[in-house]
Amino acid sequence: MDPILLFHSLIMGLVEGITEFLPISSTGHLILTGDLLGFLDKEKRDVYEIFIQLGAMLAVVWEYRRKIGHTMASAVRPGSERNLLLGIVIAFIPAAIAGLLFSKQIKAVLFNPVCVAIAFIVGGLIILWAEKREHKVAVETVDDLSLKDALKVGLCQCLALIPGTSRSGATIIGGLFLGLSRKAATEFSFFLGIPTLGAASLYSLIKHRDALSADDIGVFAVGFAASFVFAFLAIRALLRFISTHSFAVFAWYRIAFGLIVLGTWWSGLVEWSA
Repeated sequence: MDPILLFHSLIMGLVEGITEFLPISSTGHLILTGDLLGFLDKEKRDVYEIFIQLGAMLAVVWEYRRKIGHTMASAVRPGSERNLLLGIVIAFIPAAIAGLLFSKQIKAVLFNPVCVAIAFIVGGLIILWAEKREHKVAVETVDDLSLKDALKVGLCQCLALIPGTSRSGATIIGGLFLGLSRKAATEFSFFLGIPTLGAASLYSLIKHRDALSADDIGVFAVGFAASFVFAFLAIRALLRFISTHSFAVFAWYRIAFGLIVLGTWWSGLVEWSA
């Protein structure tokens, strides 16, 4: 196995793990990083990028294993646990349908560095707008979330089909607009990521299985493991961060990074793919 290829896979897994649950777009960062590294051919890279999201998803499962286990065990009877489980299922459905209907067209048109950079900037401005508004909390914890609000968060997640938007950003900031507390919005985004990332990864692997071979196992395994480790660290860091800070720092990061990508593209300093 080519050590350079494995090292590039490690970098990609690190990027996925750190960015998946932050409101800065893991897909956007993977597109930009993969483009800079010249990592794999396009079809195989698309499968790889979705597959390593499973590592990030498992990091959520591990971090919240007690909460998830208790919720699953208690969902057999009416109560907040069943309500939360139903809320996750309901919130998952809109993006699943939209992805099946439009993902091919979106990938063909918007999966390029310039579109990602523009989405970074627009998303950053929306986060700043959300933080500037008066935030009235109506839902303090995920256990208090109504099915109607869960559906609304799920509709917000549909925006994440646009690369550079950020699934976490769309659901967390959407949650803030809907009156969720920072902790409730963030944790529900984590939980919603489990079926969303899991379904997307399995669907991609099945659909593109003919493009993969036994030689890809090492590359995929390294990216998967790195994604798990760094997502686990990022989840804990984000929960500590939001207890005392707003999301504005992520907005400014998005805007600055997007402007850098557009600037290097405009000047020709970096030959970003079209």
